[in-house]
Amino acid sequence: MNPDIRRIALVTGGGDAPGLNAAIRAVVLAAARRGWACDGIRDGFNGLLAPAQCLDEPVVALSSQSVHGIGHLGGTILGSTNRGNPLRYPVRDDDGTMSERDRSGELIGLFRQRGFDALVMIGGDGSMAIADSLHQQGLRVVGVPKTIDNDLDRTEQTFGFDSAVAFATECIDRLHTTADSQHRILVVETMGRYAGWIALHAGMAGGAHAILLPEIPFDIDVVAEAVRRRDALGLRHSIVVVAEGALPLGGRCEVLEAAGAGRAERLGGIGAWVETRLAEATGKDCRSVVLGHLLRGGSPSAFDRILAARFGAAAVRTLAAGQSGVMVTLTGQDIVTVPLADVAGRTRRVPVDCDTVRTARELGICLGDRPHATERI
Repeated sequence: MNPDIRRIALVTGGGDAPGLNAAIRAVVLAAARRGWACDGIRDGFNGLLAPAQCLDEPVVALSSQSVHGIGHLGGTILGSTNRGNPLRYPVRDDDGTMSERDRSGELIGLFRQRGFDALVMIGGDGSMAIADSLHQQGLRVVGVPKTIDNDLDRTEQTFGFDSAVAFATECIDRLHTTADSQHRILVVETMGRYAGWIALHAGMAGGAHAILLPEIPFDIDVVAEAVRRRDALGLRHSIVVVAEGALPLGGRCEVLEAAGAGRAERLGGIGAWVETRLAEATGKDCRSVVLGHLLRGGSPSAFDRILAARFGAAAVRTLAAGQSGVMVTLTGQDIVTVPLADVAGRTRRVPVDCDTVRTARELGICLGDRPHATERI
């Protein structure tokens, strides 16, 4: 046991994901077994940097009793935000314009004032970059990987992904029946930002006929040809799954909101774009469905509950062993650690030659690229 640790802080940052409460519960229970106190910071780091904005107590003591029965719940009891990066904190200037300020030094001072000896940072790639910077400035910190997008580097899977894929698959299953009844093309847009993990896995599990990924720029004419081949064989409906960051050949991602003070670029709209182009190219009735934040909600799957618990307990174990500046990660069947510096600022995208993509091609699923357009219906 590390004798220097008596109190730790816990933060959930970035977008929410099923499994966050299971991870919180694991951290609190594992810390309590070591005699450590654990406090949760509300709404990312806003509980310290902007406490007046929090509707609840900005910093809350977490005990075994306060996390009782939360492991199966979606969301996070601490709240979260993707607009409170302390390295680029949004501030309003005297003239009313928004700018960004580095408040990380101030944040570390507030940690010291509160008597925190270490931080467990639960989040995605942005959160891990923040954690790495805080570590470099002297804060003891361990990262826990979370994102439905599964795009965090150096871990085979993040919690939240399995739950998102399961729900997206259920939606695709339902859409098959209505698409078949109406002889339509149905386009399903999933989250995932610049990585196509959700679209690829849910599309394959749900029996999609085309899957469009950010990693493989697609030709809409190739997709239209695949639809026409199905029609010619009497297969009069088609399901097209498209990741929100999918890139048309020679085009660009669809952006709903440009990056600004304290916020990342917001993607969306590619489903509607594909819907319009396929309707024009095929003459068929075509509709699009955006799954959006439905993928973030609901109870976590059994796999995500267990993975989140393993990550949370491992984070406390890692601090007890005297480590800092690392992220716990799933490698094979084991939980190990990797340096935060090896994760920060890196995105894990779908390898275009991975076995899952190869399997999709061998099943005849159209991926929107010309060399494989005639493999099957």
